[in-house]
Amino acid sequence: MFRRVMPFRPCRSSRWSVAGLLLAGVFATLPGVAGGYSFRNDVQAVMSKAGCNMGACHGNANGKAGFKLSLRGEDADYDHAILTRELFGRRVNVTEPDQSLILLKATTQLAHEGGRRFATNSVEYEILRSWIADGARRDPDTVPTLTRIEVTPTQKILIAPAVDVKITARAFFSDGTSRDVTGLAVYDPAQPIVTISHDGLVHADRTGETTVIVRFLNQQVPVRLAFIPARPGFAWQKVLANNFIDDQIFAKLQTLRMNPSGLCTDNEFMRRTFLDLLGQLPTADEARSFVADTRKGKRARLVDQLLERSEFADFWAVKWSDLLKNEEKVLDRKGVQAFHQWIRHSIASNKPVDQFVRELVGGRGSSYLNPAANYYRANRDPVARSVSTAQLFLGTRLQCAQCHNHPFDRWTQNDYYDWAGVFARVDYKILENRRRDDNDKHEFVGEQVIYPTDKGEVKHPKTGKPVEPRFLGVSNKGGTDFTDLQALAEWITSPQNPFFAKAQVNRIWYHLMGHGIVDPIDDFRATNPPSHPELLDLLTKEFVAQKFDLRHMIRLVMNSRTYQLSSTPTDENRDDEINYAFVAPRRLSAEQLLDSVHEVTGVPTKFNGYPTGLRASQIPGVEAVRSRDRRPGGDDQFLIQFGKPPRLLPTECERTSETSMSQAFQLISGPRINDLLTESHNRLTTWLDSGRPTPEIITEMYWTALTRPPTDREQRETLLHVEKAKDRRAGLEDVCWALLNAKEFVLRK
Repeated sequence: MFRRVMPFRPCRSSRWSVAGLLLAGVFATLPGVAGGYSFRNDVQAVMSKAGCNMGACHGNANGKAGFKLSLRGEDADYDHAILTRELFGRRVNVTEPDQSLILLKATTQLAHEGGRRFATNSVEYEILRSWIADGARRDPDTVPTLTRIEVTPTQKILIAPAVDVKITARAFFSDGTSRDVTGLAVYDPAQPIVTISHDGLVHADRTGETTVIVRFLNQQVPVRLAFIPARPGFAWQKVLANNFIDDQIFAKLQTLRMNPSGLCTDNEFMRRTFLDLLGQLPTADEARSFVADTRKGKRARLVDQLLERSEFADFWAVKWSDLLKNEEKVLDRKGVQAFHQWIRHSIASNKPVDQFVRELVGGRGSSYLNPAANYYRANRDPVARSVSTAQLFLGTRLQCAQCHNHPFDRWTQNDYYDWAGVFARVDYKILENRRRDDNDKHEFVGEQVIYPTDKGEVKHPKTGKPVEPRFLGVSNKGGTDFTDLQALAEWITSPQNPFFAKAQVNRIWYHLMGHGIVDPIDDFRATNPPSHPELLDLLTKEFVAQKFDLRHMIRLVMNSRTYQLSSTPTDENRDDEINYAFVAPRRLSAEQLLDSVHEVTGVPTKFNGYPTGLRASQIPGVEAVRSRDRRPGGDDQFLIQFGKPPRLLPTECERTSETSMSQAFQLISGPRINDLLTESHNRLTTWLDSGRPTPEIITEMYWTALTRPPTDREQRETLLHVEKAKDRRAGLEDVCWALLNAKEFVLRK
């Protein structure tokens, strides 16, 4: 959002004399065409500053009102032709420059749907008018190109009452010249907490942190800004750090004048750790035993114990099955089971993550006998393979570069298709296809063989010619076979690869902490900087030094004080969203929630196509039995309702943890919950048949559902409710129902 204070408007006769005096000195040394402005360096900058070539305006794939520009000015030749030759040359009028449509509409002298983009006495108008008056020429080859921009500051923390900071930008060109481009740079805030003027003055509308992307032509630099309250009574309360994670987190919190919350209780830590590692709740006996343990180091011992349990491999295999698109339609049920078993065994055996990925990327052979080959079965064409591989293993989203140069990253359309060309010589042989729906060409039932071939190519959509395959960000080198899958696997997982280790560390951090140091976690780019860059670097070095050991990284994070903070914010830190001043509560995943509901009620799960009692976090795929063949059962519907993904995309974003009214009705009045509560052989029946008194049963319910005993008030009021109920069982069912609907149960805190 831009806040512009427009200067006074002199009469038309004096306008140019005033503008000329103001601009003559500023633009006297512009690196452009001799005697005038450069189309690429000046005119394109004006079009970007005015927003004309943005995706929401004429840079849209279909343009606007019959006028289409290249997105963000990436194709200067195309834009020059559109401006000067289309519409009978009316957009630029070299005979009468002031009558050029590009000027009349941008200044709303003629009706313009986009509103006024600049004034007639502005720098932008002067540049466009002078270029048009000079013949609207194309740039000769001698015109220097932009090489980089320097922005000041690149990060700053402002303490109230300070609410303003001035950003300046300087452009450097290939001929060694440079100039101030603060007035022509574009300023895009990532979070809408600031207002930015035309000339880069940032004003905080409220406290918080934001990243401002400063862009000039094809170069962009992120600026991280934090606006924090004065907090006159602030005093840093020194806390003991458990490891380097805490050192980094607490150092930034101190700079932000914000103390972290205290440690969570043993009950909270027990519940949190079980949910994060196993995807399920601890039993009442496990919880009581842990809380009663008075020995030092019990939290670290608990983490070690849970990492060796079979449920850890079950639950973390779900995460990778989501990302690797392990679903029945394309892989078939046997392929899904084989792929899932391979993923789960890799985690159970603590296979190094780099080895795990090498086996996926280099996978070939039978989809049944070599399950890792299903990676290419799930990604059936070069484009899908290239996008998935970049996003999963390199933390890079390339989709925007399919149609044009990436607007927020350094990747060009050439990079996109050259990278896709790497995967063009992977083919598969369908040994048989016993698909149930002859009209569905995307369904496969039967064994397939994935193999490398010496044929296959990807054509660039602009040239129509085959691309030259090359690894992402790597220049073509003679003698390198960029289509060799083994070479690709080694390159991706190399410790020297700047993308791989960081992307995997960030994913582990996300699963334990709720959001990534880089967030979204698979969108590493200069314009999406990490919240704690030094911490990310240290974690990456540790991961590489420990031979890509998944359990080691999990142990490191969970043993930090940062992980063990309370989820209760203080008045000082309650507005924090990205600095880990406290543990932000989040809704349980579909599998966590369903398994927990069944654990509390003591009723085994039932899923179509699987034996009774298989937990939700043990399901290999998505839909073992098609819904058209058999109506989904209550547990199947529950998983869908609470966000289990269909596994069609290689991203964490496909799984949703958002809450909805339909989810609330599912818990409050859904038939599945009521069926579990009234089941004749559930846990409540066992408690009642044991002859235990009501207060003891209530206490056991709380330990089972919430990993803690009831407070005195809770015990008193629930006991009173049971005593007033029509019968004892109905009253206890009400208590259990209330616990299953409590925020404390539904949230991981």
